[in-house]
Amino acid sequence: MGNIVAGQPGSVESEETLQYLTFTVLGELMAIGILDVKEIIEVGSMTRIPMTLDCIRGVINLRGNVVPVIDLRSRLADQPSVLSKRSCIVLVQVKVEEEYQTMGMLVDMVNEILEIPETDLQKAPDFGTDIDNEFIDKMARYHDEFIILLNIARVFSIDDLSATKVQQHLALDNLS
Repeated sequence: MGNIVAGQPGSVESEETLQYLTFTVLGELMAIGILDVKEIIEVGSMTRIPMTLDCIRGVINLRGNVVPVIDLRSRLADQPSVLSKRSCIVLVQVKVEEEYQTMGMLVDMVNEILEIPETDLQKAPDFGTDIDNEFIDKMARYHDEFIILLNIARVFSIDDLSATKVQQHLALDNLS
């Protein structure tokens, strides 16, 4: 049997696989594209910024740069994280206006990097999760479980995160 060359008749194209960093939040397996990850660091001291939303855990000093840290548990389900030995901060690059900014995501535990074929990615269902669908990009089927692939742009929406507690309370009062 001869070699099969990609692109020739009778060849089998390999399906594209994408790499994802998986982590746990709220007891759920979640992931973001590995290309979005800058680095993973231990949780150190964070400085809380007054009048910011509860999901903004604070800022850290990263090699002389101020980096905001979003508590992913609080952002997704309005439940503040309880820090443990396994808690980590995943640093990501987020496009803010026309520049990239490093931001941190506090997660309960980092798991592993997985390669997931594109054919195993599916649209998120409109129900069945405690997480608002606006934060979910897709669902990935991996062996016998599903992984929530987060929409990083939505999780780190500057419009949402720049609101203050006062603005949030005024908006809620107007709904009443």
